[in-house]
Amino acid sequence: MAEATGQGSAGNVIAALASFFIPGLGQLVQGRVLMAAIQFVMAGILWLFLLGWIIHLWSIIDAARWNPEK
Repeated sequence: MAEATGQGSAGNVIAALASFFIPGLGQLVQGRVLMAAIQFVMAGILWLFLLGWIIHLWSIIDAARWNPEK
């Protein structure tokens, strides 16, 4: 049976897709509420200066690579 967590898992792919639409949403799907709030707020602030794409991209990559066993 395939591993359900870790990089490349279906859960992380779904979380990365969620973060693609709203920064931090993927982390929220993974149950990481504090990280979700940090990324959402930071993206909102930085989008005021047209730099929100940095946090947006970080959010997607972080959701895709997260491993709960760390």
